Amino acid sequence: MKKQKIHLIVGARPNFMKMAPLYKEFTKYPEEFELKLIHTGQHYDERMSKFFFDDLQMPVPDEYLEVGSGSHGQQTARIMERYEEVLLKDKPDLVIVAGDVNSTSACAIDAVKLHIPVAHLEAGLRSFARTMPEEINRILTDAISDYLLTPSPDGDENLLQEGVPKEKIFFVGNIMIDSLVQYREKARQSKILEELKIENQDYALITLHRPSNVDSEKGLLIILNAFAEISQKIKLVFPIHPRTRKQIAVFGLEEKVKNMPNLILTEPVGYYDFLKLQMEAKFILTDSGGIQEESTYFGIPCLTLRPQTERPITIWEGTNKLVKLETDDIIKEAKNILDGNIKKGKIPKYWDGKTAERVVKIFRIK
Repeated sequence: MKKQKIHLIVGARPNFMKMAPLYKEFTKYPEEFELKLIHTGQHYDERMSKFFFDDLQMPVPDEYLEVGSGSHGQQTARIMERYEEVLLKDKPDLVIVAGDVNSTSACAIDAVKLHIPVAHLEAGLRSFARTMPEEINRILTDAISDYLLTPSPDGDENLLQEGVPKEKIFFVGNIMIDSLVQYREKARQSKILEELKIENQDYALITLHRPSNVDSEKGLLIILNAFAEISQKIKLVFPIHPRTRKQIAVFGLEEKVKNMPNLILTEPVGYYDFLKLQMEAKFILTDSGGIQEESTYFGIPCLTLRPQTERPITIWEGTNKLVKLETDDIIKEAKNILDGNIKKGKIPKYWDGKTAERVVKIFRIK
């Protein structure tokens, strides 16, 4: 029996947690699959990437394209140019891309133009806001993929409404949860709370990196003014993204940040440490997609500083709530949680740690 040659694409930080469980599941069948891990190098902070390769026990990539940062056009062009060379040399039978970053759409376009089937892991998610570059990446990738692997039923519905044939759609569940289930016990052993001198439920966790929030002085000020007020009632732990740190400096807001004694700034932390911070937080303030899902799984209240989300199931069934980018709104919602008005959620179907098994099963029977 000829082995199927499969490329797994990673590029930015969220991809690693999605591909790690899938990589491990495929390696259980060495007689059926030959795997190659392709790292585009889209993530420009290698310190952050290294954390995830070490913590998730991923192997050294078979190909590292070193595309680095740049505008969307520059980055996408570099990925397509460099990955095409790899495809022409290697001729895989299948390319699996995940999520909605530039690496996702660029590698999918390359493969499809060379008549190589593509599977999109985390397909069908829609924010219905085409101002978000991630939304464009999602739409493009879904339109050209052969296998659409959805994390929740709304993904199936979105794809059917867009005219995708039913036989291309596979509801497999949320692959991010596979990593949480696998590493939850290791995360419990993290000493990050002691290192930061904080205690369980003693703090709120912040993540902030989206251009719509941090690339304008007005938006950043709205958020920091809210933090100044909230931090008078609870400690705020903020592993700061390089982009956000840079923008705080650009707008001359360092002094404002320093004047919040209860705001604990840290460098980006490793995967286990970050899971621990999520599990033990009173609540989370974020603009991330994945953290909306992780907080739902952990049952931790999550306030998402965005006008819409491509993961509405985290609102319908989970612990997530969207908050307008207004200082008073952010403060009001945080105060609600501190006053004990906590949204109860449930874990959605197939967010059970077995998504990788369901995905691999699809390709075993082909």
